[in-house]
Amino acid sequence: MKTSLIPSLFLLFSISVFSQVGHVMQGVGAVNMSMGGAATAQPLDISGALQWNPASISAFDKTSVKLDVGLFFSSPELSSGLPANMLWQPGDFGPDTPGAPPVSGVTKDDRGLSVMPALAMVWANNESKHTFGVSAFGISGFGVTFPQENNAPVDALGQPNPNFNPYLNSNPVNYPQAAQGFGRIESDYMLFQVSGTYAYAISDHFSIGIQPNINYSGLELEPNPTAKPNMTGYPATNHASAFGFGAQFGLFYDSGMGLKLGASYKTVQKFSAFEFENTYPDGSTAKNKFQMDYPAIFSLGLGYSSGNIDLALDFRRIDYENTDGFSETGWTFDSNMLPSVAGFGWQNISILSMGIQYKGITKLPVRLGYTYSSNPIPKDLAFFNIPATAVIKNAYQFGLSYELNSNWKIDAVFHYGDSNGSTEGKILNPRNISANNPLGAIPQSFVSYKMNTSMAMFGLSYTFHKK
Repeated sequence: MKTSLIPSLFLLFSISVFSQVGHVMQGVGAVNMSMGGAATAQPLDISGALQWNPASISAFDKTSVKLDVGLFFSSPELSSGLPANMLWQPGDFGPDTPGAPPVSGVTKDDRGLSVMPALAMVWANNESKHTFGVSAFGISGFGVTFPQENNAPVDALGQPNPNFNPYLNSNPVNYPQAAQGFGRIESDYMLFQVSGTYAYAISDHFSIGIQPNINYSGLELEPNPTAKPNMTGYPATNHASAFGFGAQFGLFYDSGMGLKLGASYKTVQKFSAFEFENTYPDGSTAKNKFQMDYPAIFSLGLGYSSGNIDLALDFRRIDYENTDGFSETGWTFDSNMLPSVAGFGWQNISILSMGIQYKGITKLPVRLGYTYSSNPIPKDLAFFNIPATAVIKNAYQFGLSYELNSNWKIDAVFHYGDSNGSTEGKILNPRNISANNPLGAIPQSFVSYKMNTSMAMFGLSYTFHKK
């Protein structure tokens, strides 16, 4: 087997893992999710208001508390392929032996469910211009597990595999690291945000709001491309954590005649660096740091209410291009000319969220929501970001609530999302870099990723009434 076979394949999974970190959850809580995440100008519940526009909590006139728990499942598929003669050249095993045939394969994720929590409380009084809130939301999280490819040319120890059959499903991305693949691919990431919110009603129609945020994130990777590789490959990490800080500002206008307008800006959430303790395939250890922030978000909202109908429409712009961990791209090399990745090269994206609520059924409002997101990954950088579970193009939601009494209400939503096909590009190899091929694309190769997501979420809220 050629020792030069795509050493850059080591990087693919971990890069794509981080591309998931940039995925902004489309909504928080069962009510907000069921409206497609639209809440900047239509605060139907306190969780959506606290997440998307701090000024809009002034729309509530009673103190309430809300708890939501979602069960999230994704089913990504990772595919890759190499052209003929990439595994070995004609004559490598004798003067008359042919070259390697092309290989390709698909690996499915065998990860289970992930839990998405949300807790919120708002202190409100219709006789006061001041409204306060606190929230604790899981605003981003993922986990993937892609098993090692068994039909590989060598085993985990680098020994020839006599059972290798290149004509069967054989995914080179999941070859053992000894065969220049990833081996087993696993990751765990979560981002938890705690916020305090204050809104002030300047008039009966117009409010402003501010929300400082404290963030905690945790990340574990196998393999870890943020560390310099050694001659045996990239290491696995421990579970590293980081703290971050940021803020959100909002404006909210309620005409009193059904029309509502809103705008908010969430600053970049600046984090301390992840400090990884790494273990390489040969058992050696080392430490490294990696900086990864959460992007700034600008939201505009339009809401309209009339009779039994509530409509909501939000537009968001996610600023990846000025976020550490996403703004740079390309290859870097250590003293041994082993490659690592400078960054992920994401473009800014736009998100459109819309929802409708019908309240004509006594004590049982029902909702439909839709969310559209553009793809942040340029085609020529697809290798750096695949599989990228961040790429969910279309999401559909159906939800409802049941009012048990004047105090208690339960909510539920079902979500389904899909990537609308595969994100696909060429496998990149820095050994192929030239003036006309600056990233080292391998002709006739491919690597791609697609996925869908589903989630069931349930909420329970309690409203306090004055005696």
